[in-house]
Parts: sequence; structure tokens; C-alpha cells
Amino acid sequence: MAGDFEVRLSKSADDLRAVQRLRYDVFVRELGASGPRLDHDLEIEADAFDAYSEHLMVLDRRRGADLASQLVGVYRMMSQAGAEDAGGFYTASEFDLAPLVQTGRPMMELGRSCLRKPYRGGPAMFYLWQALAQHVTHRGVEILFGTASFAGTDVGALTAPLSLLRREHLAQAQLRPKAIGAGAVPLGAAGEFEIDRLAALRAMPALIKAYLRLGGCVGEGAYVDAAFNTVDVCMVLDVLAMNPRQKAIYLKGSEQ
Repeated sequence: MAGDFEVRLSKSADDLRAVQRLRYDVFVRELGASGPRLDHDLEIEADAFDAYSEHLMVLDRRRGADLASQLVGVYRMMSQAGAEDAGGFYTASEFDLAPLVQTGRPMMELGRSCLRKPYRGGPAMFYLWQALAQHVTHRGVEILFGTASFAGTDVGALTAPLSLLRREHLAQAQLRPKAIGAGAVPLGAAGEFEIDRLAALRAMPALIKAYLRLGGCVGEGAYVDAAFNTVDVCMVLDVLAMNPRQKAIYLKGSEQ
């Protein structure tokens, strides 16, 4: 990895614990998550899907000598085989994935992505996505999907960005998961009305904007995750239809 950053897969129990501690720092301390998935004594955010997933880690070698200090970003990846062993995908608890499953195409779920605040939108995110792109290409994955979150549960405050996603980035019907369950809400407001596009984009998390730049789209509806203090959308990215320019950037220097 170039410069001061290194991206690699989790290889040990110590690596996974460091991943879960970073998630605790971001999701709990910063964003106010709560609920049974948290261990406040160990200060980790963990769930049953971790053991069946691979975990990408981005390290900043300038931050001390120990792993906990160097780890600045993580991304969880679950293959179809992993989901079969786990009893399903995490995303299926919030969205009906039948349209994706019925394609019969190789899929991978992405989730639990987070970066320490100073690293969001910068080179750390780029390196994390670059490693992810190379991993996906190596595995022959054709469809990426997973939940991406807005902080907070006030859906009304998110009307503009959610409505922009609905208006401009809704997935094609054959690749469109739908929000289900008690937390399901409409994706923004229906009907014709003016949206301040720049303001709506500013309100979107960096992760969602990164998906959109690659050609990603969203499923139908959103999901209010009260325990995690977020409003979630289901992002879908057809790898074969990715933005060619962005794909070339992320796969630069890798074998294709």
C-alpha cells in the first residue's frame, strides 16, 4: 500500500477484536447506537454475522505502534457461502432481497463500514475502496449490496437527500430490494417538488456518495433502525455496469 496507509484482511482474533472496538467507537460513542448487539464492558460492537464474514482493515502507520491506534477504517464483506452458513444476510432483516437473489448472479454483502472522523472522504476511504474493488474482481462478484446509514432517526429531517435518492438513483425493478418490517418508511417524499440538490448532496454521508459515483443505486423505501440511531437505505451496485472511469481508478495497478 502506498504512503502511510496499509489495507489488509483481518487475520486473527486480535484483528477482529480491534475491528469491533473501532465500530464501537464510531457507532456507539459518536453516533449513539444502543441495543443487544453491543458489549459495553469490552467496548465492542459485534454480531453473529462477524464470524462468517471477511473484514477489510485500513491502517495508518503514523498512529503509534499498536493495532488499536493504527486502525482507522473497516469494511465487512459477506459472500453467498458465508450467508448460507450464517443463516442469511444481515441486510435481509431490513430489506427484501428476493430481486437480487432471483438474478442468480454472484453477490456480496457489504456492511459495518466506518472510518474515524478525520479520515472520512480522504485517502483512507480511497484505499479501502481500492482494496475492496480488487477483492471483488478477484472473487468474480457481479452484484454488491448492503445498508448505508444516515445518522439519526428523524426521517423528516432527511426528506431532501432521501427524495433525491428516490428521484435520481432508484434501482431498476429487477435489482430493487424493498424495505420491510416495522422500521420500513417511504424513501423521501413522493410527487413533484423542488429539491435543493447541492444541499441534499451535502446531507448525504460520504459512503453513500461514493456508491453513487461508482454507479450505485438504492432500493425502495428506507428503514429506521432505532437501536442503531440511523435511517438506512439499501445500496445496490451492479459491478458489470460500474462507471468505467471510477472503475479504472479503483482497479489501477491490479490484475484484471
